[in-house]
Amino acid sequence: MMPSLGDLIAPRRMGKDFRWLLASSWTSNIGDGVALAAAPLLIASMTSSPILVASGAILQFLPWLLFGLHAGAIADRFDRRRLVMFANAARAIVLAALCVFLVTGTANIWIVFAVAFLYGTAEVFVDTAGSTLLPMLVKPADLGLGNARLQAGYLVANQFAGPPLGAFLFAAGTAWPFLLEVVCVSLAVVLISRMAKTPVPPRESGAHPPVHTDIAEGLRWLWRNPPVRMLVLIILAFNITWAAPWGVLVLYATEHLQMGPVGYGMLTTASAAGGLLATVSFGWLERHVSFATLIRVVLSLEVLMHLAFALTSVGWVALVIMFVFGAYAFVWGTISTTVRQRLVPAELQGRVASVNMVGVFGGMVIGQALGGVIAQFWGLTAPWWFAFVGAAITLLLVWKPISQIVSAKPVEGAVGVDEAQSSKEP
Repeated sequence: MMPSLGDLIAPRRMGKDFRWLLASSWTSNIGDGVALAAAPLLIASMTSSPILVASGAILQFLPWLLFGLHAGAIADRFDRRRLVMFANAARAIVLAALCVFLVTGTANIWIVFAVAFLYGTAEVFVDTAGSTLLPMLVKPADLGLGNARLQAGYLVANQFAGPPLGAFLFAAGTAWPFLLEVVCVSLAVVLISRMAKTPVPPRESGAHPPVHTDIAEGLRWLWRNPPVRMLVLIILAFNITWAAPWGVLVLYATEHLQMGPVGYGMLTTASAAGGLLATVSFGWLERHVSFATLIRVVLSLEVLMHLAFALTSVGWVALVIMFVFGAYAFVWGTISTTVRQRLVPAELQGRVASVNMVGVFGGMVIGQALGGVIAQFWGLTAPWWFAFVGAAITLLLVWKPISQIVSAKPVEGAVGVDEAQSSKEP
């Protein structure tokens, strides 16, 4: 008997709660994908300064540096599902306020910057608590598949369908894409509320120490675990180099490549199409290729991607590059998340995930700040050259430690390791 489409996407063995989590994540990502194109276009419609354009993204990610570690400690104390619900509700309220400003014609770039910061603050708690839910719902052997399905939803909704829809709606009226995002984020709250209440992570005693004590405990554990520590450092370094040109991508696409607003949206669509290809092939890759080899391949492609963008001035070539980027980025995101989740104890998932996300978004803040300045003084292709050199040097430094990361054994209380995969590591 042929399995249904639902069983292929989310096998029954993974449970109903996983399906609710998947539905909520995919719905939220539709709204986020719409804003992915609409938000930079809104800022670019108000200013042509590369520094101000990059600042919009920086203000959305800056909250990770301010609140990321606290969000991780809070996620390890309370019902993580409820935290996601409350934080998503806050995001919807902030977006609704932006829509009011846009409809009434009172919006300006400083209001948009304030919205980006508040929205980013709520997103810190959504992403931190949300990243801890999967290990609580599925068996260790299904973590790779579960992460792949969540990543697939991100690609289809956030990268593939959302951006061109966001660009189209923005052309129809500046408020329309953000109104749709309000609806999607609100629906995501309803969907995740259907999950059973997630257990509060276990603690040695019922009393909660100060938040800074919990943060320090998580940082100490991370520092004393070389594989997870190195994984976080790799993510930080590659996000700095990646974000430098990405912060001014809207200007690179519309001015350097002369692709226009819709062409800019097509770049993220091409990336998502590549990710969909990787989605189909990930199961085969996980069974036949070691994680160490896959990581080295995808990080090497990252270096070459920066070089290719620095050299091209043709729109269709950029679309091909983005297609390849989407394919290897999906593999990298799925592997890095799965390896981290397998090595971290359940009671520390929130704190270690928050440090990882601080590395991700902290790297974006640093990279986008550098990219804005570099583009301002040396042109729109200069950030790609910076990214190429920086990523190449980083890859040389981490080439050998990659094997140590993927072959590491989990400490007692961690989620576990798939024996079939770990046996293939060098």
